[in-house]
Amino acid sequence: MSPEEFLDLARKQGALLEGHFLLSSGLHSPAYFQCARLLERPEIASRLGEALAAKVPSGSVDLAIAPALGGILVAHEVARALGVRALFAERDSATGGLTLRRGFAIARGERALVMEDVVTTGGSLRETMEVVRSHQGLVTATGALVDRSSNHLAELGLPFHSLARLEFPTYPAEECPLCKAGSEAIKPGSRNRLT
Repeated sequence: MSPEEFLDLARKQGALLEGHFLLSSGLHSPAYFQCARLLERPEIASRLGEALAAKVPSGSVDLAIAPALGGILVAHEVARALGVRALFAERDSATGGLTLRRGFAIARGERALVMEDVVTTGGSLRETMEVVRSHQGLVTATGALVDRSSNHLAELGLPFHSLARLEFPTYPAEECPLCKAGSEAIKPGSRNRLT
């Protein structure tokens, strides 16, 4: 699947939104990619998982893992295409950090592909990588459906796979021209409701 095909599909499914958004990174943006609109269709989710899995060298991973909530379906579909396990890390209410729950386990030396739906700063990817490493697993690659990172991921030192790279401007709240114009940011995504 080419980036153009992916973006055409995203537009048809209403996944590309325009407005004033507060991203989970804390940054503001005039555009938001709502991957849930793509993943709500199982046949589309399966196609996207296969396309992303095709970028991962065969036999190079034992599991795919994502932070809850946004990356769960991505990791699941990529894992299905690769024939490996799919796990997710979720927030611990006491510490606020990501952790494995629900009986999930990573064995020493298991090779993990850490996935997300959309990456902006890579914060959730890094947190999930730490979960894998805390269980003595090995992170061999990372990926996302959409890369909005502006090359922030180069410092990870690992292969990063995505279906499309999008360049939307992002701003710290205090520098946001949309805020200065009197617009109020909407909190979309998995951590908040999109109103």
